[in-house]
Amino acid sequence: MTLSQSDFAFVSQLVKREAAIVLAPGKEYLVEARLIPVARQLGAGSVGEFLAGLQRRPNVADQQRIVDALTTNETSWFRDREPFTALTEVVLPELVQARASARKLRVWSAASSSGQEAYSLAITMQEALPSGWGYEIMGSDISTEMIGRAEKGEYSQVEVNRGLPATTLVQYFDRIGTHWRVAPTLRRNVSFRLMNLTAPIPAMPPFDVIFLRNVLIYFDVATKKSVLHNVAKLLRPDGWLFLGAAETTIGIDDNYERVAAGRTSAYKIRAAVPAGTAKRG
Repeated sequence: MTLSQSDFAFVSQLVKREAAIVLAPGKEYLVEARLIPVARQLGAGSVGEFLAGLQRRPNVADQQRIVDALTTNETSWFRDREPFTALTEVVLPELVQARASARKLRVWSAASSSGQEAYSLAITMQEALPSGWGYEIMGSDISTEMIGRAEKGEYSQVEVNRGLPATTLVQYFDRIGTHWRVAPTLRRNVSFRLMNLTAPIPAMPPFDVIFLRNVLIYFDVATKKSVLHNVAKLLRPDGWLFLGAAETTIGIDDNYERVAAGRTSAYKIRAAVPAGTAKRG
């Protein structure tokens, strides 16, 4: 691996500017490994050659390819399992009582990658909600490539083997050659949109549940505060926020409180601070 410090600095600044992701020194190997396929696809002899050309002749499409390559992260079906168990056993029973008149729930998978989390949430809602209830799942991601894959809803055998029980696979997916495609019963309740969580978030109806998992760990403290502040405006006053196991609002945004949810924990807007009025800090 031969990524120069100047090339690493260029990529770091680009990703920080476009996605607010901090690439600390020592990540040179990761950056080069992620960009080798991009360079090859574009006909460059090396990552250094690709970056040199891009710096001489800035190209928005190629810059987006870099952001996509460095923001595409690990994903699987029902990842870490406990948040989905908590959703079924704790959160949904409470929300079913609270939304008895509307009989509909909205859920946001805020960093949906290639769609596994969003469709896992759809399966959970499909199986746990009472008959006659409706739901909407919205997935968002900063990567155009991942949004395209999620909208297609088609996965290889290797991908479906990562956390998807065989009975669930057969029930909610259709076999298409060597791949599996999400069945219409799920797909009609799930939508995806391109979104940068660190930029102003577009106006949307509020959500009952938000999964913002394994995202904040890539941001500095100021960006975490900004993201949590913006998310609060889209979480209903009695809604639930799920973060990754290594993430917390504690010491970052005091407008949230951590609450037990089965064998895991989640976050809610403090009762004294209505959603959408929280101050940063």
